[in-house]
Amino acid sequence: MTNERSPRKVPVGLVQMRCSTDPADNLARAVAGIRTAAGRGAKIICLQELFRSQYFCQTEDHANFALAEAIPGPSTEALGKLAAELDVVIIASLFEKRAEGLYHNTAAVIDANGRYLGKYRKMHIPDDPQYFEKFYFTPGDLGFRAWDTAYGRIGVLICWDQWYPEGARLTALQGAQILFYPTAIGWLPPEKTEYGVAQKDAWMTMQRSHAIANGAFVVAANRVGHEGAAAPGGIEFWGGSFVADPYGNVLQRAGESDEVLVVDCDLGLVDVARTHWPFLRDRRIDAYADLTRRYID
Repeated sequence: MTNERSPRKVPVGLVQMRCSTDPADNLARAVAGIRTAAGRGAKIICLQELFRSQYFCQTEDHANFALAEAIPGPSTEALGKLAAELDVVIIASLFEKRAEGLYHNTAAVIDANGRYLGKYRKMHIPDDPQYFEKFYFTPGDLGFRAWDTAYGRIGVLICWDQWYPEGARLTALQGAQILFYPTAIGWLPPEKTEYGVAQKDAWMTMQRSHAIANGAFVVAANRVGHEGAAAPGGIEFWGGSFVADPYGNVLQRAGESDEVLVVDCDLGLVDVARTHWPFLRDRRIDAYADLTRRYID
């Protein structure tokens, strides 16, 4: 395959970290991770899902609503100042309080000049053992979105969205060159021995397929650590944050401990992939109406 393009390398940073029960401490550690990534040249930096707290959705507890905040709000203000100082784009996953009794799992996008560009509200909300997100989050109502930033056009989705090709496609169709997935996924310890390898492999395979099908880079920033003393066995978050190129190649992958990755993404490769493997060109948009149906009986 030919490689006729001018390189447009954008270093992308991922901050993978353990979270404590103290939101201020978690914010400070995220800021330190952002500074580390920026110091190594990163220009777009993604934090993991709900980085300001431990993953509280393991139990249904009304007290956890106190963790939510407005967006824009205090976290985006603090991160906006940091983005402007470091000249970086920041993707921050936060628990959004929209109104009394109305909450979202939301990612804020902050440009390199510190300007808040907008937010994506998680569209697919899971309800699985120890992932009781429907108790907390209203499904997103802003649709799938992409933004022009100082360093490229990006789209953001969140965790459970990773399993849906429709979300990746609709974001890519808005011109997103990089799809970011802030994530909180791990093993239920009693299941790890039997299912652990297959679960982690499926998680990576699904996202690599989004990269291939859409000719885009995919960036997944996951958390690490064993959380959830109040839930049976808790969750062992498996880390493994990674970056895949438009051909699904994993360019770099983190381990299972605190880690900051910085990976060069050559955005010129997006055009090469989309012209040599023209999946967007050959879509049969006249034949897809049934995708809006729940099931075809």
